[in-house]
Amino acid sequence: MQKAMAETETQHRPDHHDEDVHDVNYQAPPEKTIEEIMAADQEDESLRRYKEALLGAAQTEKIVVEPNDPRKVIVKKLALVVEGRDDMELDLTGDISQLKKQLFVIKEGVQYKVRIDFLVQREIVHGLKYVQKTSRFGMPVVVDKMKHMVGSYPPKKEIQFYLTPAEEAPSGTLSRGTYSVSSIFTDDDKHIHLEWDWTFEIKKDWA
Repeated sequence: MQKAMAETETQHRPDHHDEDVHDVNYQAPPEKTIEEIMAADQEDESLRRYKEALLGAAQTEKIVVEPNDPRKVIVKKLALVVEGRDDMELDLTGDISQLKKQLFVIKEGVQYKVRIDFLVQREIVHGLKYVQKTSRFGMPVVVDKMKHMVGSYPPKKEIQFYLTPAEEAPSGTLSRGTYSVSSIFTDDDKHIHLEWDWTFEIKKDWA
């Protein structure tokens, strides 16, 4: 697997550390509502047009897709994307404690990407991040860490998504086996939108 930096936070599972998910030296700018964002720098025409293009319908209406859910970001699905094969998907809207029972099989050495599907409602969200830590199943040693900067997103009625750069699955006899993954979808303001565990198995072939 391609190596990457990782980061995390203090108010969730003890197997994560704040420095693993968030840059402890980084101070996020204050959160602003859409109204505050639109009201600022009105004299800058190019900036005003940029904000209008970014926010779309959210600048004229309050977009709430799921009114009974108070969250700004609702993570819907994780998918493993391999060219030439159907996406392997995890539904993240139900009982996430059961996700580890759904085992993905990945052929050794293949290139794959991770796609996160999510909704943003009510307010713009800044600095979304996807953080992942992987270990051999049943062992505490982390064998891979990655952190992907997803970006800032306005509220939309449609599902939005982030697709990671390609990763290469490990190969060779010693790499085959089952792996446990801890994933976190967070942001610059240290809001944990969702964290979940899942598993995959590296095999010589897809069968």
